[in-house]
Amino acid sequence: MFAVYIFVIRTTAPIIMGISERKEREKIDKKQLIRSAAMKMFLEDGYAKTSIRNIADAIEYSPGTIYLYYKDKDELLYEVQRDAYGKLLEEFKAKAKHKDPVKRLMQIGKTYVAFGLANPELYDLMFIIRAPTNVDEELHKDNGGDSYFYLLDCLQECIEKDLLKVTDLNLCALQTWSVAHGLVSLNLRCRLKMMVEEKDMPKVLNDAIESYVKLLIK
Repeated sequence: MFAVYIFVIRTTAPIIMGISERKEREKIDKKQLIRSAAMKMFLEDGYAKTSIRNIADAIEYSPGTIYLYYKDKDELLYEVQRDAYGKLLEEFKAKAKHKDPVKRLMQIGKTYVAFGLANPELYDLMFIIRAPTNVDEELHKDNGGDSYFYLLDCLQECIEKDLLKVTDLNLCALQTWSVAHGLVSLNLRCRLKMMVEEKDMPKVLNDAIESYVKLLIK
């Protein structure tokens, strides 16, 4: 009897683990499907005009199924934004990796601008629309953190090597991000057309980033 009991435990444990892993995989896949549908509708129809029911209809789920994973549309927005920030980080890692931290800083700025110009609706979703106020505080802390730290690490290296005039890391990061964000935002809201022709916009914005960084160099 004892030997049989041991045999049963040993043979069923992997099966139980497999079921658990499969359920977790299915949960992850469903959340990804919901986020993908939400991002598409947010970009095409706008955040305000998109409802949980719209998203549910698009993927042939019931609204109740979506509420199993997200408490409301605002929480879903933050998850969609997190995916978008991940795309920005991928761009930084691919295009801003010069060994010289000052040149890398220029690359980060130019990559940020290029990302905004290439993805205007997504950028609006990430940075322009008013952020919901009823979302868990942890989501506020996490969103965009990795892409911001990529900039922060670069500036830290510049400061440690005494390459910049500034010594306040956080202030410098705020200023640098604000310059890049301001350029992209002004362009997205068509406030630069009076000064720059559309065909010249990428070059002018890149030149502005380069000029700004040069002002920081010792």
